[in-house]
Order: sequence, then C-alpha cells, then structure tokens
Amino acid sequence: MQGYILAIIWEPALISLGSLFKRQPPALLGIDISSSSVKLVELSRDKAGNLVLDRCAIEPLERGWITDGNVEKFDEVADAVRRLVKKSGTRTKNVAMALPASAVISKKIILPGGLSDAELELQVESEANQYIPFSLDEVSLDFCVVGPSATSSGDVEVLIAASRKEKVQDRQGLAEAAGLKPIVVDVESYASRLATARLIENLPNKGAGTLVALFEVGAMTTSMQVMRNDEVLYERDQAFGGAQLTQLIVRQYGFSPEEAESKKRSGDLPEDYASGVLKPFVESMAQEIGRALQFFFTSTPHNKVDYVMLAGGSSSLPGLADSVTQQTSFACLLANPFEGMSLGNSVREKKMRREASSYLTSCGLALRRFVQ
Repeated sequence: MQGYILAIIWEPALISLGSLFKRQPPALLGIDISSSSVKLVELSRDKAGNLVLDRCAIEPLERGWITDGNVEKFDEVADAVRRLVKKSGTRTKNVAMALPASAVISKKIILPGGLSDAELELQVESEANQYIPFSLDEVSLDFCVVGPSATSSGDVEVLIAASRKEKVQDRQGLAEAAGLKPIVVDVESYASRLATARLIENLPNKGAGTLVALFEVGAMTTSMQVMRNDEVLYERDQAFGGAQLTQLIVRQYGFSPEEAESKKRSGDLPEDYASGVLKPFVESMAQEIGRALQFFFTSTPHNKVDYVMLAGGSSSLPGLADSVTQQTSFACLLANPFEGMSLGNSVREKKMRREASSYLTSCGLALRRFVQ
C-alpha cells in the first residue's frame, strides 16, 4: 500500500539510509496518541527478513487531555509519553508519530512525468495553493509520487498532504519533551492502512480483489475505511466508541468516571455487568457498525463487503465480533497487527494478545522503518 504512505518528514535521511550496505534501516518507534492512551511499538527483522515485535506498551491518558486530535494538556501528555518510553524499556530515540486525518488536507493531482525532484516540488507548491485554504507559510507540506496516471499517458499521479504547522509542532514538541527525536509525522489513517495491508495479504488469494471494511473503535469516535487492493473506496467517522460503555458503568454502579474506566480495563466489575451492561452495549455497537455499512452501500455501487475487520481499544469486547456477524451477515475478524511476527524477549505474550487490536496505528507507524 505504498501509495498511501506519506509523511511530513523532518529528517529525510531516515528514508534514504536503508542502503544496500545496511542490514536494516535505523531503529524507529511508532507512537500513536489517541484520546484515551498513548501506544508504542518497535519492530525489527530477523536474519531471514521476518518481522519481529521487539516492544509494545500502552499508557492511559485522562479524558480531556487530547480532544479531536488536539493536545489540550501538553505537559500531562508529555509526561505520559515519557512514562510509556520508560515502561517499554527501549533505548531507541527515533520516532514516527501521526496526525488525525481531520488535521491533514490530502489531494491527488496529475503532473507531467519525467520531472526532476526540484521541478516536481515547484509544481506541487503551485498546485497546492489551489487546494489549501491557508498561506503555504503556515503549513507543513509533503508529497509522494503514487505511480503512472491511469487516465493520461506519460503523466504521474502525485499525492500531496498538508497540515497547519502548529499541529505538526505539537507532535514534534511531545516527542522532544520525552527525549525522543521526531523523524516522521504520518497520517493516522495511512498508518493503520499500512498495518492492515499485511493482514489482508493473509486472506484467501492474498486478499486480491477483497473488499474489507476496517472499523477502528476509539474512545469517542469510530473510524471506518473500506479498502480493496490498494484503493480506499470510502471513509467515514462516527461519534460512538468505548467511552459510552464507561458512562453506562458510571450510571449503573455509581462509580466516578475514573473508577469506571479503571474497572472496565481490569474487569473488576459486579456479577451482573456482563448481562446487564456489556451485552446491550455490544449489541448497540454492532448495530452502529451495521448502520455505517448501510451508509456505504447507499452511497456507492456496492452492496456487500467480504470482511469486516475490527481494531482499536474497544474492538476486543467479548462477543463484539460475533454480534457484528449476526447483525450484518458478513465475516468479522479482530485485527491483530502482530500476526505472523516473532516476539522479542521483552514482550509479554498474554498481555500483548489481549491488547493487540489497540496497536494497529502504532504498528503501522513502526512499519515506516521498512518503507523506502
């Protein structure tokens, strides 16, 4: 899915250092910052070239520290990133981070083939002025050549992405406050697609022609992307997520929101929780996923998907995958971005398997190490 890999890069050397003389590109952390937690993944390759999960760790964030991808409490989030890095035990300093898709303007354009890098850059800047509602002085801009144009012979398709500089600087500042060296800022949806591409390749016929609806269930928002081969056919965000389950626990048992969140994570809840709170919530979430698929069907020529794939912190709720299949009649899989990887000595396998679907975006960011 290299067509979707784009980043606002501070150190272009990262992309070029993977030369023939190096066994691996430099080590790189993938750190994903969501509204409820920060997640870290570090990957390498063994001598046979197979991926190895060296480290993964999660550190929770309090509600309101990150809102709609904006850092509201910089010092508190920076402290959480520091704790995360310490908890993981890594010595790696280079880091890839991501912005939410809502903070990035992206556009595919057609340019003449055969331009030099300098000519391409001038053309991109000239074209970007038409699509970006800010002065180019206020944005961080990047682009990549996707490939030959399907519609005009001799031309190339170029993907441009731009974000307000202060958004990029927020991520940069968080990394530096935690003693890390920011190398790449990606887009969250691009990173999750890169990680998902590996999983699609494990489907029958290596996933060729397979229609996959990926739902990333966050605390406040669930993001939907429908993919086929290297193409994104449809994207949509919906305002439902795991925080609603926390609110139900607060109402049912009278806990504070912090207590409810903690008990939800640890499973330390009263006996009637599974039948009285969790089951109705899971059914409601499956209905929301069914509705989102209906929006896709009514706004495109498609009337089915081959697989529904679930990721994100609340995707592993007991019974959710089965409930989605029952609601939609489509096969439903829980995304484990570490599928097929060897595990490093510091990875606690049982904990990792329980939390694996939360790591989709951070795994995609860590995979940037191997994307040239």
